[in-house]
Amino acid sequence: MLASMSSGPSRQIGVFGGTFDPPHVGHLAIALEVRHALALDEVWFVVAGDPWQKSGERSITPASIRLAMVEAAIAGADGVQVSTLEIDRDGPSYMADTLTGLTAAHPDYTFHLIVGSDAAIGLDTWHRPDIVAELAQMVVVDRGGREGGRPPAGWPFALVDVPVLDVSSSDLRGRVTEGAPIRGLVAAGVADLIESYGLYGEPS
Repeated sequence: MLASMSSGPSRQIGVFGGTFDPPHVGHLAIALEVRHALALDEVWFVVAGDPWQKSGERSITPASIRLAMVEAAIAGADGVQVSTLEIDRDGPSYMADTLTGLTAAHPDYTFHLIVGSDAAIGLDTWHRPDIVAELAQMVVVDRGGREGGRPPAGWPFALVDVPVLDVSSSDLRGRVTEGAPIRGLVAAGVADLIESYGLYGEPS
């Protein structure tokens, strides 16, 4: 578990939080492009245990299965790891708490929080946004040169443009429900897990 690692020499770490229900090729492309663009040592996928902003909107796949899917999604990719910090912690998954825990475990590391341009607009609505701003440098992701939203005033950020991959978790869930193919849009191991657990199938 990354959160329990002892502190070492200063490192630049990307923090990529999400529900990842399911993780897809676009998620990995973002992580790898940000790592390259900002010369980060690693990017850590932080799988939400209880994604408070989505709870109640729809049924969320159990965290243990989403974790297994992320591990399958990034298998073999250099410079990316998975953190179980939010899954191991009880209660809603707040990024402020996550960054507090990561900073305590790795006081010499610099953390770069990766967010999409759509999420960047609402940073002020996050739980304890002042803590998020204090403990991480913001990285906003645009896709294919298409300018999206920006953080509210007072949020310094780096901007990274990533290749366009027109795929989203919600679209993938819909494709599974409709019986449409998803292989090629997700890693083979992710597709295997979706099939084996019968995820996102049409409701009975």
